[in-house]
Amino acid sequence: MAESQPMVAPQIANLTLREEKAMDRPIRVTVWNEGRHEKRNVEVAKLYPKGIHGALAEYLQSVPGLVVRTATLDQPEHGLTAEVLADTDVLTWWGHLAHAEVADEVVDRVQARVLAGMGLIVLHSGHFSKIFRRLMGTTCNLRWREIGEKERIWVVEPGHPIAAGLPPFFEIAHTEMYGERFDIPQPDAVVFISWFAGGEVFRSGCCFQRGSGRIFYFRPGHETLPIYHQAEVLKVIGNAVRWAAPSGGPVPYFGQVPRPLEPVS
Repeated sequence: MAESQPMVAPQIANLTLREEKAMDRPIRVTVWNEGRHEKRNVEVAKLYPKGIHGALAEYLQSVPGLVVRTATLDQPEHGLTAEVLADTDVLTWWGHLAHAEVADEVVDRVQARVLAGMGLIVLHSGHFSKIFRRLMGTTCNLRWREIGEKERIWVVEPGHPIAAGLPPFFEIAHTEMYGERFDIPQPDAVVFISWFAGGEVFRSGCCFQRGSGRIFYFRPGHETLPIYHQAEVLKVIGNAVRWAAPSGGPVPYFGQVPRPLEPVS
């Protein structure tokens, strides 16, 4: 809270994320990346000299109303300390090689924040991350092929906020194929469906709610291809951050209710 409004500050610790967002302030975004491909693969380092997290953060910093920080696997507590997460409205997650290296205590911490209202954007191979599989309660497995084929991404919910400003479809010239069956629970909404030149289809933009938190899974983003430099892909991620951010509104109460609203005889 700004120092110019000190009388409100003592209340902030007692607010949920959605109540906090109702106050007028920027959306606080933490961009998380395991950051291993960039260190091991010269071609990935050329495509993403600041890391995949750096490319995403650079774009999100250009979106009005966002304040962005980054975090990576090799930082203490993976860069996701209790303090960082307490200061995060939306967390974006990219992982691939090192899902098993993510500490369970950090996953517990992230899960608790999502249930309390923090948004979570899971990208590409993050479908196999510990946090996404835990929140989904399924294997999150799928079919895949890596031959650099074309992907056509259809906007099947054009009225959804995540699809704002997009054409009816857009294409990625060369990508890794993900195909159905995608072993996830039934999404609350499917915003995008992908078709691949090899014939497969995939639910590539899926929305979920867990507790008070909104989750969006977005398929594009293979590390050896310049997908996170493509305007449409970045726009989707920016839209998703705004959609997933806590937005105010009633907060459910859990626990004993000693006094009924109406007289009970």
